[in-house]
Amino acid sequence: MTGITLLLIALFAALAFGLVWQRRQGKVRTTGETTAAGTDERRLLLEAAGVGSGSGHGRPATVLHFSADWCGPCAAVRRVVGQVVADLTGEPEPPVEVEVDIDEYPALAKELGVLSLPTTFILDADLQQCFRVSGVPSAADLRAALGPLTRPPASNS
Repeated sequence: MTGITLLLIALFAALAFGLVWQRRQGKVRTTGETTAAGTDERRLLLEAAGVGSGSGHGRPATVLHFSADWCGPCAAVRRVVGQVVADLTGEPEPPVEVEVDIDEYPALAKELGVLSLPTTFILDADLQQCFRVSGVPSAADLRAALGPLTRPPASNS
């Protein structure tokens, strides 16, 4: 009887974990990062991977997505991000797409806490994380997250 009870507890725990994991996949989540671009090491790793350089002035928001040749869902992320970035080219400050191969930049993936593929980040002009997506985001969610970052802030004059 104890064995059946333990089995039921394990099954319930696995089911609960699976449901939580499934609900988080593809959702654009605010990261809550408060340090500007994290550390100097993070900024150097981002720049080495082709994400921004110099000061934040005049640099657009960046959609950074990690992928790999062996990752099936990464192709879907590539299509969604490409479509959204293309749709926003008419905005005053259109975003830039950067795809990073996790096998080429494992240090950057570790610094950003990438544990699974695909993982997508939305970075502002100062390379600060604004949003994070695990899995394939919907085009509407990605567009909504990028919207405020593609328009210059209103001046208070």
